[in-house]
Amino acid sequence: MNVDTNLLNGWENVLHVGSWNSFFEEKVSSDKGSKKETKRKVCAEPLNNFKGEEKSRLKTGFDELDRVLGGGLIKGSLVLLGGEPGIGKSTLILQLCNKIKTEGKVLYVSGEESAEQIKLRADRLQINNDDILFLGETDIDIIEENILDINPKLVIIDSVQTMYSDDISSAAGSVSQVREITARIMKMCKQKQITTIIIGHVTKDGNIAGPRVLEHMVDTVLYIEGERYFSYRILRSVKNRFGSTNEIGMFEMEGLGMKEIIDPSSVLISERKEDYTGSVIVASMEGTRPILVELQALCSQSVFGLPRRTANGIDYNRLTLLIAVLEKKSAFTLGNQDVYLNVVGGIKVSEPALDLGIVLSVASSYKNKVIPKNVVVMGEVGLTGEVRSINFIEKRLKEAEKLGFEKCIIPENNKKLLKDKYKLDIIGVKDVNEAIDYLGLK
Repeated sequence: MNVDTNLLNGWENVLHVGSWNSFFEEKVSSDKGSKKETKRKVCAEPLNNFKGEEKSRLKTGFDELDRVLGGGLIKGSLVLLGGEPGIGKSTLILQLCNKIKTEGKVLYVSGEESAEQIKLRADRLQINNDDILFLGETDIDIIEENILDINPKLVIIDSVQTMYSDDISSAAGSVSQVREITARIMKMCKQKQITTIIIGHVTKDGNIAGPRVLEHMVDTVLYIEGERYFSYRILRSVKNRFGSTNEIGMFEMEGLGMKEIIDPSSVLISERKEDYTGSVIVASMEGTRPILVELQALCSQSVFGLPRRTANGIDYNRLTLLIAVLEKKSAFTLGNQDVYLNVVGGIKVSEPALDLGIVLSVASSYKNKVIPKNVVVMGEVGLTGEVRSINFIEKRLKEAEKLGFEKCIIPENNKKLLKDKYKLDIIGVKDVNEAIDYLGLK
């Protein structure tokens, strides 16, 4: 098909292959200018001539949030916060605005909610702060004028998909509008050294809506995760130019807003009973923090010819792989069993150190034998059934010891390298069969 290129003059057309309704238009300036502006000459310098200095950080008042950010908000940084509707984004941000009230003015710009709605939420959260200023506006030009007049310490944009610029003809929320709005906000916050947090919508897949370049433009990308019917929320960083992306912060949604959970392990395993089959405590690492979580497995006779495998909170493919190892190396007949695995608390964990706990919980449910309540399990399982060593073994053991556990099953190679002494009875295993035999699950 021949396309008349003259019809495309003045427009930049972008097509995302594989996605429906993604053809959009964007204005292109036709004024190319007859004269080139005189630009200042910039010369490259040796890297050693520069000083690497840590910029000052603004404490948010939430230790969990500061942990994820790397110590606090960097002055002049641009932070993108995403999460499903109703997960608690606006609640957390409004609490943050109140906690930094002694640092200066805070401008809360909302294109979704009215001042009355924000005030109702503030009253529910018992927030009464004259330093929080509200602006219900979606025009980026008006927003910029207010930011320059007020010169606040912190700016909140809720949400970036509702803002628009007259320079772009497409509707608010389109790819070109989101990209233009973010670029203007970023330029302003960098020039004026104003810390800015923008809230973004997410797609049904859980990703930030809009162009992927949006996440590349900002300094930090945060996600709030959690099941809607659970009260626990996990704040996770997927990009951070000023800190680690491995840290998480844990909160609980209450009537007065988000409450920090300083000791997640004790909360996640607090309701575990002694007489449950298929239940085991495992030690996971989230960044530099050890977290003990409970795994629950259930094996039941399959009604149909093809047995079901269901994983909630862990990777489904990892579960099927470990079931295959259990069948091959330990002679467990699971081909006629439906296997369900759940991470208690609605959180998601993905590290391989949970492998041994998954294998033992499935074996416990299948044999209908209880794993003692005072046992913690950790270790990566290979395809030949061997238990491989894991990282941060000392931190995991200290967390288990702190919470009163008495025995810990770990990889044999990790046990050989232990230097500190523990009150725990540490059992080193070389393969899954040794662990199964020790717990009497044959």
